[in-house]
Amino acid sequence: METKVTREQAVSLLKMYNREPFHLLHGLTVEGVMRWYAQELGYGADAAFWGTAGLLHDVDFEQYPEQHCQKAPELLAEIGAEPELVHAICSHGYSRCSDVKPEHEMEKVLYAVDELTGLIGAAARMRPSKSVSDMEVSSLKKKFKDKKFAAGCSRDVIREGAEFLGWELDKLLDQTIQAMRSCETQVSAELEQLTA
Repeated sequence: METKVTREQAVSLLKMYNREPFHLLHGLTVEGVMRWYAQELGYGADAAFWGTAGLLHDVDFEQYPEQHCQKAPELLAEIGAEPELVHAICSHGYSRCSDVKPEHEMEKVLYAVDELTGLIGAAARMRPSKSVSDMEVSSLKKKFKDKKFAAGCSRDVIREGAEFLGWELDKLLDQTIQAMRSCETQVSAELEQLTA
């Protein structure tokens, strides 16, 4: 899976439709996580595609929340996104705001980590370190079970994502913590540049 969309094009499209630092942070985080998973799962050659899908998965959410995943194809057409990239991005909203089902392993990962990165990020902000660098799966599981904590992060979607992948929930939690660890510093630095 390859994309002709450059990272510069992807970042500028994200910035065009997203002003909130939180949404920019989420896009950059999911990009880094997807790149990590591409390497980890043996799709290293496709890391740019995986990363671009992660970066732009919520491109339409801030300005068109009622049309999330419906408006995305139109916005992605502005940068000449391939049908495969559009499919991947729209599939992350499957069963909630999209009828495009995640089929490729990459799409299943995106589906699984979208909500989970939000939960991990919220849990990290509660830690003295404000970081995922010292987070353990056991402490994340406590937050996962507490329905009031980061209530906007759907536990059902995270569980369903693990099922799509054929993984135990603990594996998904552990791997995604590692993935976020791998890009945390870079994401913070880039967010500062984008919001300066």
